Amino acid sequence: MPVIVYETRLVPYSDRIEAIGTLQANETVALTANVADTITALNFDDGARVEAGDVLVEMTNVEERALLDEALAQYNRARELAESGSVPQATLDARRRDYETTRARLQDRLVIAPFDGVVGLRNVSVGAYVSPGQLITTLNDDSILKLDFSIPEVHLAAVQTGQPIEAVARAYPDETFTGQIEATDTAIDPVTRSIRVRAILPNEEHRLIPGMMMTIEILRGERMAIVIPEDAPITEGRETFVWVVADDNTTVERRVIVTGSRQPGVVEVTSGLDVGERIVTRGGSSLRPGNTVEVLGTDGGGDSLSDLLSQNISE
Repeated sequence: MPVIVYETRLVPYSDRIEAIGTLQANETVALTANVADTITALNFDDGARVEAGDVLVEMTNVEERALLDEALAQYNRARELAESGSVPQATLDARRRDYETTRARLQDRLVIAPFDGVVGLRNVSVGAYVSPGQLITTLNDDSILKLDFSIPEVHLAAVQTGQPIEAVARAYPDETFTGQIEATDTAIDPVTRSIRVRAILPNEEHRLIPGMMMTIEILRGERMAIVIPEDAPITEGRETFVWVVADDNTTVERRVIVTGSRQPGVVEVTSGLDVGERIVTRGGSSLRPGNTVEVLGTDGGGDSLSDLLSQNISE
């Protein structure tokens, strides 16, 4: 009988827990107005990167600036008089409080970036009258991103802080992003019997953005293992077996195996096979112990049938 075989070998292997999660900014804030007044300057563009301390919005403040100048002058005069003993310390303290109060009123007419990040779309224009709490824009720190997802409680013991993960975004289907688990929630959801997990992904190139959905794989139990194509094992009742080509290279024997975890296209074999043995991956549906076989090709694990047959022809 013509067959295709696969030669067993040890390969790096790990168990994988799959989940789906959503990205969040490391820090995010809605920038709003503190007072009701007219905007006189917008110092940022849509989607611009800003630094902590940058003045993003200025509101009408002519009166407040004048009052601040006056308060500063009064404070300086009181300080000179206090140094000469002409006024008590209490007067100087009162002038200092007046200055700080006036300065705070002016500060309320400025919207300042609290941290480095990227601003969103502007919701106001120069000349617009804004009210306290009105959204001007958003600011996100996207230098690193938080990836929140849920896993079944049965996997809780397999998840630890610092454990590596791999994630794929729909926007970049052929690219894998790596990160690590930062923390797990403190309680299991009694309805879904799952627990929330948070991972951290570096984002120095700012390609990922908050709100993206990602498919996550948590890697655990890294080891060297015998892994065979998933279509090689045959299950009958409670037994799983494979057809092994005997040392004479012409006959096959039925070998019971014990399988471990599975991944797309492959299955781990925990016992029953040794490294270097050849198992039948195609053409074994009608085999019986002792049957004579003709090996047409060697499966590399994922080769198409035409590739395998052309391999034999080229030999």
